[in-house]
Amino acid sequence: MENQLKNTKETKKAITRKFKGVVISDKMNKTIVVRVDQVKIHPKYKKRYAVSKKYKVHDEKNQFKEDDKVEFTECRPLSKDKKWRVVYK
Repeated sequence: MENQLKNTKETKKAITRKFKGVVISDKMNKTIVVRVDQVKIHPKYKKRYAVSKKYKVHDEKNQFKEDDKVEFTECRPLSKDKKWRVVYK
């Protein structure tokens, strides 16, 4: 019985969301604002339209500037608005 419980605990993996976007602001210290664009299709008319959303992302090294492409992932809340961090490669 213990062995079965141990196996189920080990196999569970946290699902983290990852996005790619473009930096639109780097004026804050250790924070960048990233715009993520997405194409959606209207359910009735089947027309494609663009939707964008802005995220505040933690940039520990202040490395990224405007118009850079970045990849970021979900993390614990770092402030009221920041719940994302940059994935450095």
